[in-house]
Amino acid sequence: MAVAGIIAEYNPFHRGHGWQVEELRRRLGADTAVVAAMSGNFVQRGDFALLNKHARAEAALMGGVDLVLELPTAWASATAEQFAWGGVSLLAATGVVTDLVFGSECGDLAALQAAARCLDSPDYGDALRRLLGEGMTFAKARQQAAEAIAGVELSCLGNPNDNLAVEYLRALRGQASGIQPLALPRQGAAHDSESATGFASASAIRRRILAREAWQELVPPGTAAVIEREMAAGRCPVTMQRQERAVLDHLRRLGEEEFRPYDGGNEGLYRRFYAAVRRAGSLEELLELAKTKRYALARLRRLLLHSYLGLTMPARGERPGYLRVLGANSRGRALLREMADRAALPVLTRPAQVRQLDEGVQAAFDREARYTDLYTLAYPDLSQSVLDREFACPPVMR
Repeated sequence: MAVAGIIAEYNPFHRGHGWQVEELRRRLGADTAVVAAMSGNFVQRGDFALLNKHARAEAALMGGVDLVLELPTAWASATAEQFAWGGVSLLAATGVVTDLVFGSECGDLAALQAAARCLDSPDYGDALRRLLGEGMTFAKARQQAAEAIAGVELSCLGNPNDNLAVEYLRALRGQASGIQPLALPRQGAAHDSESATGFASASAIRRRILAREAWQELVPPGTAAVIEREMAAGRCPVTMQRQERAVLDHLRRLGEEEFRPYDGGNEGLYRRFYAAVRRAGSLEELLELAKTKRYALARLRRLLLHSYLGLTMPARGERPGYLRVLGANSRGRALLREMADRAALPVLTRPAQVRQLDEGVQAAFDREARYTDLYTLAYPDLSQSVLDREFACPPVMR
């Protein structure tokens, strides 16, 4: 039996995830088990997840996923390269995943693999640094450096999901993983599109929810009930703006050099960000003041989020230290029994288990618990934001 892995924020608002699960089972077999390495309470765009991780895990199980594992915040809120590296590490550590399935705009595995080889070329780093030194944006410099090595146009590096797919392939190569890649053509509206037609983008549905416009018809069957339940309980929608004063207060207490660890590019962006913090009266204004043509908004949002959380990026090649189970169905529980003998990392089905592990794993889990405590402060109903929630939430079992 094939076991397909998916790496995603798993946004339950997006019908494309359900299509992806159906399609991978059509290609790999109807009995294929699906394991999702899912972002926790903070996501790759540098923001709070609109819906907490346990509720999203529940929606993922409703959408056909069998086992949901948490991708820790240090990787979930990182660059595409680190996000992919962490996700592949998790799936490989299960010892049961045979295939990595991902969506991409082109859906052409050969073209994506060619781009991945260019980025792994020994000449790539020097070319990238030279172009960045000329003031080019990272995305543009990356594409031009890779195309110079390939000698042909690599259009896939200009598309967000293709770009992430390339990073998945690089991570598989870099970790010498035996997991086989399967590229599926992305379905529905483009990434970050405001269109609500077809498979509406998560951004469009997020905007509707925050604007209190009709959104229920855009989400998969069953998911609307989960979202509405969380809304009624005062735990959704969650946004950084609900924590705006606390975030600004924390940032204003930091000196210029204290922002340096969160500037992943080591290009001095932290100085510009510090100056913006001193002038901004809102998070939106802060990002606007720090923004330039060179620095993508997602990078600035990540710098903002990491500064608030006190989160520094994992070292290159570093991998998560445990497998945290967020949810499982009967087939997922069968996988967990296999993983008891085959997993390369401790499998946590109960948070209390972490106290039986080594100090490094405990420290990593405690950091995640602290991030959750900050996340819940952004719940619409503060009575729901009790401390130590990380230690009180068992996996969702269906």
